[in-house]
This record gives sequence, C-alpha cells and structure tokens, in this order.
Amino acid sequence: MNTGATGATGAADGADGAGGAEAACSPAPSRAYLTLPLLVLTWVTGLIEAVSLLALGPVFTAMQTGNVLFLSFGAAHQGDLPALAPALSLASFAAGAVCAARLEAAAESRGRHWFVLGLLVEAALILVAAGIGWGLEPRYGAPASRHLLAAAVLALAMGFRNITSMRVNLPGVPTTLVTRSMTAFLGGSALGHDSAFGYGTGGGWGRRAWAVSAMFVGGCTGALLVRAGLTVNWLLLPAAVLVLTVALTHRKGPALRSGR
Repeated sequence: MNTGATGATGAADGADGAGGAEAACSPAPSRAYLTLPLLVLTWVTGLIEAVSLLALGPVFTAMQTGNVLFLSFGAAHQGDLPALAPALSLASFAAGAVCAARLEAAAESRGRHWFVLGLLVEAALILVAAGIGWGLEPRYGAPASRHLLAAAVLALAMGFRNITSMRVNLPGVPTTLVTRSMTAFLGGSALGHDSAFGYGTGGGWGRRAWAVSAMFVGGCTGALLVRAGLTVNWLLLPAAVLVLTVALTHRKGPALRSGR
C-alpha cells in the first residue's frame, strides 16, 4: 500500500483542538472518574482512523485537518489524491457536530445524560457503518460507493464524538487527536521545563502520556486487523461495542454539566 501521502497529513491533526489550552492542574473530582473511559474512546479513535485510512479511503473521519489538506492538495492538482472522499467526510462530520451540539445541549437543559446519549448515538452510527460494510473488502486508493458511504457515516459519528469530548473538556484526553496532549506532555516534562504545562506539579502528566499511547495502540490494532484481511464490518464492530460499553457503564451515574 502507498501510505506516504496519508502519513504526511496524519501528523497535522492539532488544528482540530478538542479541549482548548491544556490545563496544568488535575481535573475536578467530578471529571476525574471519566479518565479511563475517555482513554478507551481515544483507543477507539485510533482504530477507526486506521480503518478509514487503510480500508475506506484514504480519508480521515475524526481528524478533519487531514481532509482539509487532502482537499487543498486536490485543488492544487498535486499528489494524485481523490477529493470526493474527504469532501464527503467533512460534510458528514459537520452535520454530526451540529446535530450533536443541538441534541446534547437540549438533553442537558432537561437534566438528561447528554454524555451517555452522545455515545449511544455514536455507537449506533458505527454499527450502521459496519452494516454498510458487511462483507466489504478493504480497499485503499480507489474506494467504491459503499466504502465512501461507510466513511461518511463514520465521520458523522466522529462529529458527535468531538462535540461530546469537548463538552466533557477533560484536560489531556480530547479523545480524537493527540497533538495537544503530546505538546503539553513535552512542555510540562523535565525537557520542556514549562510551568504553564504543569512542570513541577505533576498535574495531567500521566493522562497526556496515556492519551498518546491509547491513540497509538488503537491505530496499530486497526492496521493489524486490516492486514489480517478482515472485512469492513468486522473491523468496525469492536469500536461500536466499546463505545456502547462506555455509554452503558455510565448511564446510572450523575448527569454531567458541560465543561464543569
């Protein structure tokens, strides 16, 4: 497989910042218990992006910076990259983000579990994408209509995820990118020596390291599953199961207030 172009753009995920500036302090007690489930969701993102890039595209579904760059390369007629897949992903992602913002805000205003609701919708959409990809062989570089449709539904799900993770706003674990987590990790380390990122306090250091590791392991897992020759439905089902598990685990917990 020719993954050179995707590797170059995959590094450019920082502009999608899902948590604002990294906080130096530890999360509030009301948020600390979400660290593990958000790390699981970060792993899921790595898996989904591996499937999107290696089996459905090349296209990004969660890290939309890559799609913006793909479109810019296409506009410049350089790199021989298709523009249809990233355009569809961007449009679907935008639709998912708008729907998620309205749905979760309405749920919060009624005292409902917007966190659980957002994850349930995400899991359902991943299952829909798996259904579209039932028996579908991975294809890199020349996606057919079912590949494009599955990627579009995944982007819709990731639009929901980005809104959900931004509303949670747990420093160091944005779940859909790791550039900010890695930057804050390095800035607050003995190498960076920057108190603005918690150097000397230990605040958030572990969460940032685990977030980067979770994304890496998720991506590696997805790549190995693609390499094993699994069809698209089996590539996506583990992601749907994990997101559903996180949602159901927290359905009886206290209703969250966004960002607080």
